[in-house]
Amino acid sequence: MKKLTFGALMILTVTATASGAMAQDAAAGKSSFNKCLACHAIGEGAKNKVGPELNGLDGRHSGTAPDYNYSDANKNSGITWNEAQFKEYIKDPKAKIPGTKMAFAGIKNETEINNLWTYVSQFDKDGKIKQ
Repeated sequence: MKKLTFGALMILTVTATASGAMAQDAAAGKSSFNKCLACHAIGEGAKNKVGPELNGLDGRHSGTAPDYNYSDANKNSGITWNEAQFKEYIKDPKAKIPGTKMAFAGIKNETEINNLWTYVSQFDKDGKIKQ
């Protein structure tokens, strides 16, 4: 019985720790998103700025945010945004999509990139946090 109780406690501890880590990653990603705020919006009521709003980015085809004037390079890139595409792009946008209008130099820190993806990818197309 003691082994069973100990095992159950270990499972609960690991689950709680994993949930806490996800929350921390999203919080750190929100902080990193401050670098993006001058050009991009996300969340309920987000509108295009210098760059497109980023709601529902995960699974969205590049160059398709409504009412945003994309570069031909972005519209014709053939990219469907997902975790791998985003992480490669955010390291060096101009290398990933030559001719993009995005003037951002990129983020090189892997942890920051992971946290930023965790934050950005949690928003659905309406700017609500996915359940």
